[in-house]
Amino acid sequence: MTKTHPPSIIAIDGPAASGKSTLGLKLAQALGYLFFDTGVMYRAITWLALDRDIDVRDEAQITALAEGTPIDVAPASRSDGRVCDVLVGGKDITWETRLPIVDANVSVVSAYPGVRAALSKQQRRIGQRGRVVMVGRDIGTVVLPEADLKIYLDASAEERARRRYNELIARGANVKYEDILAKVIERDRIDSTRDVAPLKAAPDAIIIDSDKMSIDEVFEKVLALCK
Repeated sequence: MTKTHPPSIIAIDGPAASGKSTLGLKLAQALGYLFFDTGVMYRAITWLALDRDIDVRDEAQITALAEGTPIDVAPASRSDGRVCDVLVGGKDITWETRLPIVDANVSVVSAYPGVRAALSKQQRRIGQRGRVVMVGRDIGTVVLPEADLKIYLDASAEERARRRYNELIARGANVKYEDILAKVIERDRIDSTRDVAPLKAAPDAIIIDSDKMSIDEVFEKVLALCK
């Protein structure tokens, strides 16, 4: 009997707050693979631009920054809550990429065609090593169209906003559900209407609607597909 191996390159795409990262991390841990949320690269460029006082609306300067900045993503080197290390020139900027000011500006930076092209090459370099779960918005369509397994994880804007609201409240944040919902809808609009690599499911992706599923149910479903 032929022994089947789990897919070596797994792509998970979907809109903001659909649960991609949670699913991807659980899957990577279960398989012993590298977990790579490609959003960290856009966050890294956004933080670098802000740190160097580059206007995020200056597309030419931001694109040049992305083209000239080697970014490495490695397994977590310490147990401080991080899921990976984000390194630029050997400097660890993992937590800088999670700052609220980065949250507020990353969608502008990630919409630039030149930035996406430059970072897609770096993402592809890492992904082609195999034994990786890559999470993003254009992995199955643009970065790694040859991925062995493609998942498109979806959920309604209302459900995604509710999850993010509950997450922020649990952290002690003072937020309104309506404000979060508006941000989710706006992020969807930016992601799905940009000229380069708009958010969409690959033709051969397996689409999973997680509205009425727990993360554990989604995980078990995808793990079964891997086996």
